[in-house]
Amino acid sequence: MCGIVGLFLKDRELEPKLGEMLTQMLITMTDRGPDSAGIAIYGRGKRGKAKLTVQSDRPDQDFDGLAQELGRALDTEVVCRRIDTHAVLELDAANVHAARKSVRELRTGIRVMSDGESIEIYKEVGLPRDVADRFALYRMEGTHGIGHTRMATESAVTTEGAHPYSTAADQCLVHNGSLSNHNDLRRKLMRKGVRIESMNDTEVGAAYLTWKMRNGASLGEALDGSLEDLDGFFTFVVGTRDGFGVLRDPIACKPAVMGETSRYVAFGSEYRALVSLPGIEDARIWEPEPATVYFWSH
Repeated sequence: MCGIVGLFLKDRELEPKLGEMLTQMLITMTDRGPDSAGIAIYGRGKRGKAKLTVQSDRPDQDFDGLAQELGRALDTEVVCRRIDTHAVLELDAANVHAARKSVRELRTGIRVMSDGESIEIYKEVGLPRDVADRFALYRMEGTHGIGHTRMATESAVTTEGAHPYSTAADQCLVHNGSLSNHNDLRRKLMRKGVRIESMNDTEVGAAYLTWKMRNGASLGEALDGSLEDLDGFFTFVVGTRDGFGVLRDPIACKPAVMGETSRYVAFGSEYRALVSLPGIEDARIWEPEPATVYFWSH
């Protein structure tokens, strides 16, 4: 099962409503995966700045004084914006990679959700509506985003097992389906220095795309390569700093539908995820073709 949604805004006037629109789409998909949920929100970011989104099961303990300690360790200013079990650490972009390492040395219980100029990832165990309420996702602004509500099949119901997964700056992936060769591929990618931190097959898919692009492939070329190198059945929705992409495996047994207007492009595992969007009655609606890469960018 699992439910995926994605929304790419063409009209800047809709950006203040991105969180509201994307969250409603995700809530509609609740019965496809009621155990955990997550959303990646992309904003316009600040030049020269980056964000490190982190999560803790002990937020009061782990987030207290974290910005100050991290700032001293890196000799830079760090601003902490806490949202429930997550916090967004804003700092100079040049320090973000060092911050990933330092934050875990300072607080061993912290998990890094994402890093980059524009991305923030929020995910937790629970129904999409409950997760959205915890993080006030309805009020978040942005240019595009993707979301996932999960039915666990191959790993435990934990925050670590929830989607989206991010394995590179401003890049993330959600997935509906199952990969059969993820354990072997995980070992190969980790030997090549690609960051993989969970046992979830989706993170392996994200890491594979990271590795391909690290070696010179475009996102489209990396997605094309996954058709040969990833065994199993899947629908991928990938977020990048500039946009998002969609790919279904050659069999395309997992449901998917897209809608496009002059104001946005929307993706849902089912059409009902799109029905609350403004102007959807006039949208071009279609089912993504098997083994075909779709991508929209600003």
